[in-house]
Amino acid sequence: MSDPEPCRMKHTEDPEEQRDLMEESEESEELSEVKEEHHVKPGEKPLSRTETKKTFLKKRRAKKSFTCTQCGKSLTRKDGLERHMRVHTGEKPYSCDQCGKSFSNSYHLDVHMRVHTGEKPFKCDKCGKDFSQSSSLNVHMRVHTGEKPFTCDQCGKTFVFASNLKNHLTVHTKEKPHSCSVCGKSFSQLSNLHAHEKIHTGVREYMCFECEKTFTEANSLKLHQRIHTGEKPYKCSHCDKRFSQSSSLKAHEMIHTGEKPHTCDQCGQSFALKSKLKLHMMIHTGEKPFNCDKCGTDFRRSSHLKEHMRIHTGEKPFSCDQCGKTFVFASALKTHLAVHTKEKPHSCSVCGKSFSLRQYLHKHEKIHTGVKEYMCFECEKTFTTGRDLKQHQRIHTGEKPYKCSHCDKRFSGSSNLKKHERIHTGEKPHTCDETHLRRHMKIHAVKKPHHLSLRSRRWR
Repeated sequence: MSDPEPCRMKHTEDPEEQRDLMEESEESEELSEVKEEHHVKPGEKPLSRTETKKTFLKKRRAKKSFTCTQCGKSLTRKDGLERHMRVHTGEKPYSCDQCGKSFSNSYHLDVHMRVHTGEKPFKCDKCGKDFSQSSSLNVHMRVHTGEKPFTCDQCGKTFVFASNLKNHLTVHTKEKPHSCSVCGKSFSQLSNLHAHEKIHTGVREYMCFECEKTFTEANSLKLHQRIHTGEKPYKCSHCDKRFSQSSSLKAHEMIHTGEKPHTCDQCGQSFALKSKLKLHMMIHTGEKPFNCDKCGTDFRRSSHLKEHMRIHTGEKPFSCDQCGKTFVFASALKTHLAVHTKEKPHSCSVCGKSFSLRQYLHKHEKIHTGVKEYMCFECEKTFTTGRDLKQHQRIHTGEKPYKCSHCDKRFSGSSNLKKHERIHTGEKPHTCDETHLRRHMKIHAVKKPHHLSLRSRRWR
């Protein structure tokens, strides 16, 4: 009779997993031994599996003689106890010869070495992304399956990753314990503070080899490179639209779901994006952090300041494809196009007057309602729009932010500056047949019967 085939151990990269498999094998052998030791006598019932296991566990408990003096945990092997004790002592005997980082067991060192070698043996069969650890692949698969195992106990919102839940919880606690030593700005997470500090140091160690643009973070570089590759790995589950960033997909999907999770605690208005809420809050706080160094005007957004600077530089990037006229703002071009189309789709329900833009209609409707909610605290004069009030207040303050580029004359309104500059340029953009020259056109359109009566008197 040939010897029994030796037990084939399942290959695994983790020595601790190998030990667990060995223990499972030993357990199986010991269960067999218990069955053999119990000889069934004639007329006796054989032991059931439960009874066999009970006998085995009694035997195994007696065998577990290695107990941790710190927490009372019992282990079957001496080397297992030694490894366990490192949890209490903090001992890390395995060091990386590349960067000096230490680990409590050799397996964790082996996994760490992949950071230096670049080895990523675990591949996602859905999108082809590679990972250095099987646990990282398992977590990543939730992106494809839609599984969101982490739930906020405050509002019930679910998340794919535990880190995302941790980030979200700061919405409820509003804690920002990490402060910048340079500008005092606070952050909810230390990683966000470290990313912010690079703004002050100017360190941008990640460079795109396509366009040589530099970045403070590797993730920012990775996202940027998708501009060159055209990669859009994130697909909307409601339509066929694809995105290069998961945040862009999330923001887009809220169009379909109508979800607006970010609510203003001052007025109750809700927003789909946290960034939109942050901008909205500046209305209540009055914060305008972006200042024009030419005229001193403050803005809530950097993009608004950038647009405003065109007034000073004279840049007019928006051109009409009908007549070639250029404009400082896209909104001004949109308004101008109504001159060519002559479309006025927005009509007043009271008097029937039509407008090319909805905002003009809303402004006009206040004439009928008599609502003038903007009041000047200097003279108590009221206005229908905030813009009209702001321009009026310059009468009291004497502010004249708009300076002529040809002479030293200054103006309180941009329209006054524009009119004045035509004296220098000699520009006369309005011709007789333009519809908005109402005053001039009346010369041609209005009948003047008194001319005839004068003539008839002369002939008498």
